[in-house]
Amino acid sequence: MVKLRLKRCGRKQAIYRIVAIDVRSRREGRDLRKVGFYDPIKNQTDLNVPAILYFLEKGAQPTGTVHDILKKAGVFMELGLNHQIKFN
Repeated sequence: MVKLRLKRCGRKQAIYRIVAIDVRSRREGRDLRKVGFYDPIKNQTDLNVPAILYFLEKGAQPTGTVHDILKKAGVFMELGLNHQIKFN
């Protein structure tokens, strides 16, 4: 199963890449595709929406934090879902 989750970058000033990654991989493991990034210090996000929609349509599950980021960006409205994606 594929998940959309955060992958940490940066040593002291953390920024996170939003990646599509296999569930069994570790956090810093090999990802399938980079689909965006999130900077919690500056509160900036950059999303590749077509790639995210592709993975969501194929059944990828976002983690809680990624779900909140995507919800804030309005990705679920483009998908036509009313936030009814089940995530663990």
